[in-house]
Amino acid sequence: MIRSTLIALALSLPTLAVAAIPVTDGSGHNPMLAGANQGMSGTATGGGASAPLSAQGQVFMQLQQMQDEISTLRGMLEEQQHELRTLRQENLERYQTLDSRLQDGARGQAANSSTASDTSATQAKASTEGASEADPEKEKLFYEASFDLIKQRDFPKALQAFSAFLRKYPDSQYAGNAQYWLGEVHLVEGDLQAAGKAFALVSHNYPEHNKVPDSLYKLADVERRLGNADKARGIMQEVVAKHPNSSAAQLAQQDLRKL
Repeated sequence: MIRSTLIALALSLPTLAVAAIPVTDGSGHNPMLAGANQGMSGTATGGGASAPLSAQGQVFMQLQQMQDEISTLRGMLEEQQHELRTLRQENLERYQTLDSRLQDGARGQAANSSTASDTSATQAKASTEGASEADPEKEKLFYEASFDLIKQRDFPKALQAFSAFLRKYPDSQYAGNAQYWLGEVHLVEGDLQAAGKAFALVSHNYPEHNKVPDSLYKLADVERRLGNADKARGIMQEVVAKHPNSSAAQLAQQDLRKL
């Protein structure tokens, strides 16, 4: 039994020796190992082997991946923008309806007041005096609520709120500020014509208000955006001349050098 085992082991030694001899090409490299390594990190060649990716190839693959990711993100962004436009339009329509109802109610109150004045001159005078009485606390709450809408970036609601405030409290101590911020909201919304009109009304209706320099500078900026460089220059020169110590005058001086 032991003899037969030794004979079998002796016969197998040549085979094991051949398997242990490394196979190399003329340059001393083992093509089998090289092929395995290239198969892990390379690209196929014409002879069935593979070659490592060049630096340009790696950059190309990275760029392709980035382009695919950007395309996906762009699709998501376009979808979100569409949803935002839809929500903005729905909000605007909702508050236009609300504003229309408020105006109808105001007209109804005005009609009732007119009827009362025809009935009694004394009652009409009392009613007029009562309507002109200021309520600083209510005005402040209304103004602050309107301004909070700007902080929340709910610009359609802010437009409605400031417009309603100015209709209800045109002589309020907050009216000049409300008029100015109405212009700012129009500017953010991209309505240059409405923004210019709102800014112009600050100096027209509230000439002594501290927002006049800022509103004039903003009006000049609107005219510049509309392509009216001469008007913009004239308004900025007015800001510098009439309000030299204001921050708006400093900004106007900088812009005048560029016009």
